[in-house]
Amino acid sequence: MKLPGPWAEGFVLERQHTLSSEFLGHDSFGNPQFETKRSELGELVFRLKNRNDKNTLDSIADSAVQFIQGWNPTFDLIVPVPPSRKRADYQPVVEIATAIGARLAKPVEMAAVRKVKETPELKNVFGYQERLKLLEGAFKANAEAVAGKRILLVDDLYRSGATATLVAQELLVGGAASVFMLAMTKTRTRA
Repeated sequence: MKLPGPWAEGFVLERQHTLSSEFLGHDSFGNPQFETKRSELGELVFRLKNRNDKNTLDSIADSAVQFIQGWNPTFDLIVPVPPSRKRADYQPVVEIATAIGARLAKPVEMAAVRKVKETPELKNVFGYQERLKLLEGAFKANAEAVAGKRILLVDDLYRSGATATLVAQELLVGGAASVFMLAMTKTRTRA
């Protein structure tokens, strides 16, 4: 699915991460329980992000590389979207970007853009404008790393596009020659 945004061209590999989710009731601790059906790639990304299942990484990266090779954007550098949540052991989006870079023999630049302002986790913020407001001023590009570079910006989940839009804009302000966007799956939104 093609993604509109400030990038030269952008795509998400699967247009719907979650196919269905049925409420089953509450567990003995009062937590809601759901039976959720995800797309094939959506399930792999979910397991990587929420179950720390790194065995899914090869399949995710292979799917991305197959698409990139057919798409054939011209880029010098891969940049992962800075994650909204700090994790102790690893960052799924960084793992995905690194695996793609290794397969394509392209450098991955973690320092191309960084988060300069703490923001709340966005998984329960559904409105695009609300997400933009929360993220305003949150990112800063490293001009030395991005000036004149053609960048492939990689994200694991794409919801409203607010984060990717602001990061891409910041990369362009930092001097990037162009930005291409690739997300693995798109989550459902409630606008």
